[in-house]
Amino acid sequence: MTDNNWTRRDFLLGIGTTTAGIALSSCGISGDRSASGLTEEALAVKPVVRPQDLEKPDITVGYVPVNDCAPFAIAWKKGFFRKYGLNVKLNREASWATSRDGLIFGRLDAAPVVSGAVTNARIGAEGARHAPLCAAMTIHRHGNAMTMNKAMWDFGLRPWYEYQQQYGEGALEAFGKDFRAYFDKQSAENKVWAVVLSSAIYEYFVRYISAAAGVDPLKEFRVIIVPPPQMVTNVRIGAMQAYMVAEPWNTRAIAGNEGVGFTFAQGKEVWLGHPDRLLGVMEFFIDKYPKTYRSLVKAMIEACQYCSKPENRQEVAELLTNRSFTGARPKNKNAPITKFTAPGILGSYNYGGFDGKDRTIQAADTTIFYDIPDNLPKQPNEHSTFMWQSRSIWLMTQAARWGQIKEFPKDAEELAEKGWRTDLYREIASEMGIECPKDDYKVEAAEVFIDKKRFDPSDPVGYLNSFEIRAKSPVRFFMS
Repeated sequence: MTDNNWTRRDFLLGIGTTTAGIALSSCGISGDRSASGLTEEALAVKPVVRPQDLEKPDITVGYVPVNDCAPFAIAWKKGFFRKYGLNVKLNREASWATSRDGLIFGRLDAAPVVSGAVTNARIGAEGARHAPLCAAMTIHRHGNAMTMNKAMWDFGLRPWYEYQQQYGEGALEAFGKDFRAYFDKQSAENKVWAVVLSSAIYEYFVRYISAAAGVDPLKEFRVIIVPPPQMVTNVRIGAMQAYMVAEPWNTRAIAGNEGVGFTFAQGKEVWLGHPDRLLGVMEFFIDKYPKTYRSLVKAMIEACQYCSKPENRQEVAELLTNRSFTGARPKNKNAPITKFTAPGILGSYNYGGFDGKDRTIQAADTTIFYDIPDNLPKQPNEHSTFMWQSRSIWLMTQAARWGQIKEFPKDAEELAEKGWRTDLYREIASEMGIECPKDDYKVEAAEVFIDKKRFDPSDPVGYLNSFEIRAKSPVRFFMS
């Protein structure tokens, strides 16, 4: 970041300003702020699996301080880990890179990873560590957004849904004109976007929407990696102009909160129904500790089911404010404690803005933990924690599109099957009385993508070649 006019001291001072005033929670908190010990609710749970029947009942599970950690927080608080014979040490991770690398280097037994991390570890994409990572299940879908700074607002850019309201079918063209005009007037240091991890879905979304608008992300701006809690501060000090991250770090940026930006679009507006976080483990963990693995997945499925119920969402939003988890509490003691966490969890989402207009939209699909709302296309017996291996194929197309791999993998199906363990998920879900879709692949309809481009996993390279803006044209290859 030497191109930008700020110092390490500025950065550290900014971080201090952002985190000042966060209150200690009532949870047991270790020196590293990770949740520790057992709650009274957890102690009251009677295990259905004996710890001594598991190969490794004592495991370390990572999490990152964003709303995504809700199922981990609930599994800890409510005793779902204990129910299935697990003694889990939760470990708060500094970033999504440390969460991923903690798995790869054996510091963690399981942890959430950004969609793309597993796939790109398997294919050895640029910026991803080459390793036999596996995804056990989807932690949640949606729950993220793109924030743009106030200068972009002042230039005339607005939330995506307003372009849709004003221009209808011409929304993408209209946004593209404004976006193009903004970039034409910027110096190099004012063309920086941040995401939480390279070679992952957030980076792909930033590049996807920019390319759809006619701005080549490979030529016209830089993408940098910034941990979630540092996003708002980096915008404030001018290190970047926009970012994509999970909540509550978009809500914190808007006017009335930190006042440094507005939400341009939620990730669901780029790809409706997309997987956001996966539960990651290493392949050897599954092979060496199969009973422990099954207990872990069952505990997390139950936690996701709990988070999904409308009557539990307020409790979830409050738990997330604890210092052990996001620590996102307002400094104003008269404000609701869930001012930052509730929008993404309860669904009353405020896009913000600097004209005094209320842009709060209520939606059931802001963050999807288990039950899929009716406005999303879905297959029989589909629920949010189920993994479609075809979506791993989509991630591979994007890695190839942006030059992170030389060509689309010829063994893509095998890579998707080994990486996304849908086979084991079905077995485990069946043991819990949960039915799943019978297929591993599905076509993603045109209407779920912002550019109305249909994805057929049987012809991934045909799909890849259909994009005008991309790193290069790969060799055509059809999958069976």
